Amino acid sequence: MTATDPWQTAEIAGPKKASVITKPAMVLAVISRAQHPVLLIGHNAVTIDIGGRKLIDYLIDLARVKAIPVIATGHANRALKARGYTSASIMPAVEAGHRIADPSWNGPDGKGPCDLAIIAGLPYPMAWTLLSGLKHFAPHTTTIVLDNTFQPNANWSFANISVKEWQDTLEAITADSKSGGETDV
Repeated sequence: MTATDPWQTAEIAGPKKASVITKPAMVLAVISRAQHPVLLIGHNAVTIDIGGRKLIDYLIDLARVKAIPVIATGHANRALKARGYTSASIMPAVEAGHRIADPSWNGPDGKGPCDLAIIAGLPYPMAWTLLSGLKHFAPHTTTIVLDNTFQPNANWSFANISVKEWQDTLEAITADSKSGGETDV
């Protein structure tokens, strides 16, 4: 299996597939161009351990530094509150996908339609389906998946990468975000 094959090899995305994120600067460049991004955090982000930290901790860092509104699914909101992050909207993942696809929805912060959806921590089949819907019915929205498995229905996704490489990349994204440094793609 090559690095850009779907993690579940039976899944066929069609001719249009995600561009592979090869360096953290790519993620930061896409985020900096967005007018109304949203971060959709799935319940798996609470349990995924990445080098002594949970995925949710990296996502909170990103949301705080870049001022990205958060939608929490499942029991992710409880973990967010336990970490001092209290401004997340709570919504089932499927409902969030429908709302993000709706160009008349003003986002969880009421500031306008979402032009960027950053997704992490959803079960792979759920993310696959949600991203397929956004790919086909939300051309106004760019999607980035920050999980370590390739999601071909997104606009941007990591390849199938090791946990160590994933940790290094997430640390670089949040370090660049905290420093406020400019990125080049």
